[in-house]
Amino acid sequence: MAEDPIKMHARLKGKIVISSKIELDEETLPIAYTPGVAKASDAIAKDKSQVNKLTGKWNTVPVVTDGSAVLGLGNIGPEAALPVMEGKAAIFAQFADVDAAPICIDTQDVEEIIKTVKYLAPSFGGINLEDISAPRCFEIEKRLTEELNIPVFHDDQHGTAIVVLAGLINALKVVGKDKKVKIVISGAGAAGIAISNLLFHYGFENLCLCDSQGVVTNDRQDLNTHKKEILEKSSASCPIGGCSLALKDADVLIGVSKPGQFTAEDIKTMNPNPIVFAMANPIPEIMPDVAQKGGAKVVATGRSDFPNQINNALVFPGLFRGLLDNEIQKVTPEIKVAVAEAISGMIKNPTSEKIIPSIFEKGLVPTIADALKDFDKSGKKK
Repeated sequence: MAEDPIKMHARLKGKIVISSKIELDEETLPIAYTPGVAKASDAIAKDKSQVNKLTGKWNTVPVVTDGSAVLGLGNIGPEAALPVMEGKAAIFAQFADVDAAPICIDTQDVEEIIKTVKYLAPSFGGINLEDISAPRCFEIEKRLTEELNIPVFHDDQHGTAIVVLAGLINALKVVGKDKKVKIVISGAGAAGIAISNLLFHYGFENLCLCDSQGVVTNDRQDLNTHKKEILEKSSASCPIGGCSLALKDADVLIGVSKPGQFTAEDIKTMNPNPIVFAMANPIPEIMPDVAQKGGAKVVATGRSDFPNQINNALVFPGLFRGLLDNEIQKVTPEIKVAVAEAISGMIKNPTSEKIIPSIFEKGLVPTIADALKDFDKSGKKK
């Protein structure tokens, strides 16, 4: 039986460590520190580009949060977010050999977060934003991307979008459908908006978005800018009312909302052989067996105890390995598609039980990192 989480965390008192790459002695200490280190500092002072050659900046990433949208726990604050950020740093270290530091900021003010990250940026080769609530996360990422010369990546948005696209590419192969499918996305927060935008970029057009008030339509007066932009991009005719109404004659349901949103009867209203990605954690929008009773051909969740785990942990280790190795400064839609196609391509013969690789699958990180070799520093294909 697995160890109790509280006991493990109490035993470890932190899941990551900082260690020295060299054994300090009478000979090495004067080189690693004063007086020898002054030569490295002087070289960087004369030419800032030397910092990536003479320090660990090139391979170091902060996992930055304000604790406002942590897992399924919500706005629990920076201290409570720390175990999650440590866990992510551990994933970075084990799977991609990236040195990651948890940075939990005690403010939820957009401008203060942006300023703080910019002040910290000289120490890092890239910025990983995590568990920051929408819509603030959109502005924070946009501004930092514009104002920094290192890659900025909000994993809750784009890591989720990339892995959803990867899974959907293979799920469509299983059911024999194409980009003309009708897609319903339940959840219009950071993940739902990012998934929608990446699917549009890939060529899907027939998409209905739902939030906590129901289907997002032009009849509503409460829509923010991001939801309005989704409406402008979609060719779908979406009904007014609850999200279950939008499932009629749909082919794909992608859930990034909350537990228990849908029933088997809802799935039965979809087109034959529907695809259901129910990714609310820890309890999905519909349990896999219930979705299958409704006729779902392919079912995926965010959980590791069911087949087809759609988890952004599949994405960020390899993505950052590729970004850092190739000194890429912007994460563009083209990069996101390249990563999604690299992940989906690892499954040569997808089945209803296997549309996506596991995080433990050998070759996952190198495959993703290799997909970025053809991009220049601006994130464009060479």
